[in-house]
Amino acid sequence: MSNLFYQSGNKRPMLDRAHGVYMWDQDGKRYLDGSSGAMVCNIGHSNPQVLAAMQRQMEKSTFGYRLHFETEASEALAKKLAGLMPDGLNKVFFVSGGSEAVESAMKLARQNAIATDNATRWKVISRSPSYHGCTLGALAVTGYATLTNPFAPMMQEMPKIPAPRAYLDGLDPNDPATGAYYADMLETQILHEGAETVLAFLVEPIGGASTGALVPPAGYLERIREICDHYGVLLILDEVMTGAGRTGKFLGCEHWSVRPDIVAMSKGLGAGYMPLGAVIADEKIVNAVMANGGFAHGFTYAGNPLACAAGLAVVKEIEAQDLCTNAALMGEKLIARLNGLMQKHELIGDVRGKGLLTAFEFMADRDSKAPLPPHLNAHQKFVDMAYERGLIVYSRRTRDGLAGDHILVCPPLIVDNDHIDEIITGLDATLVEFTRYIHMQMKAG
Repeated sequence: MSNLFYQSGNKRPMLDRAHGVYMWDQDGKRYLDGSSGAMVCNIGHSNPQVLAAMQRQMEKSTFGYRLHFETEASEALAKKLAGLMPDGLNKVFFVSGGSEAVESAMKLARQNAIATDNATRWKVISRSPSYHGCTLGALAVTGYATLTNPFAPMMQEMPKIPAPRAYLDGLDPNDPATGAYYADMLETQILHEGAETVLAFLVEPIGGASTGALVPPAGYLERIREICDHYGVLLILDEVMTGAGRTGKFLGCEHWSVRPDIVAMSKGLGAGYMPLGAVIADEKIVNAVMANGGFAHGFTYAGNPLACAAGLAVVKEIEAQDLCTNAALMGEKLIARLNGLMQKHELIGDVRGKGLLTAFEFMADRDSKAPLPPHLNAHQKFVDMAYERGLIVYSRRTRDGLAGDHILVCPPLIVDNDHIDEIITGLDATLVEFTRYIHMQMKAG
């Protein structure tokens, strides 16, 4: 009996080792990590350059509290990240994970409002569905009922606008009018709240687990930027999942040349080697806050030298191996192959994504977009079936966490053609078994 507890009581085998895109349990069974863990292990497992960098740092120091010492590792990683950001985003605050990054970004935005005589601004608008973290502050901007409802009495819930799910609404995602339609919902919400009360808009440039690799319609993010500028609202981009090369660019927003005011990163930045995240902000925001007494916020492990040494080595590997380019090329092939599976398997109703952030969604009927019955728990059933075949994928509920089932296929950015073939072969075989199971369950009522 284990003394650990997590989200559920599901038992999994004991991990023995991992290398590249593969993982082995203690019985010797091999698994292809088709989801990079939870979209984390962007450069694959056991990269020797990263391990060597961590060893060098461990021989010097594993901890140096930021109020007592500056460290070469944190300074070097901050400089590297600033050089990869849009112009002006050159101030970095390190954290240990995505929830911390989102919380820190919102608190930085709020303190900037106070410092610039805009203290009436405190509301952070986000989208539904969305996921921005599991702490109470991050949950307040998360739109995912099964995760937020139990804690609603404990938090200040923030306003939401609908996510741009054009495929469900029967709209053309390639039409700029569609992008404007969804983006203008932000303006409507700002006016409803009172522009003088709205602090920021928080959004993933490409949807993560809550919407399953949802790519925004044409013109959406560009129009969002215009609206934020018009009303003096900060644009915070949650790049926790999309950052560090996952979508074929270092940041997801680069696909649309949209400049945020604040960026939140994690997951692929530490790539599973150490807990690490970062907030990267416009220097004007940080300068205002620092001039007004400093940033009233912090974590014990902020700027940990071992984590920063690992993160710097990860970013150097992304550059050295040109993994952004590989993610774009392999992502195109993966999307094409997933579309091929949709033609073969009737339960797949939609395929979407960019780079190696991809997903497919199950539907009982493609024409009506009707989801599979929620009681079947189809997304988890599929994950379990694939796992038995040695393929690890990730899943969530598409429609506010209550219905709809999508499967995220997000392998490490080091994948090659043979790995893509192996992933598709595993998905295809699982889909045959899964379809048979669903049909039996539907007949049984």
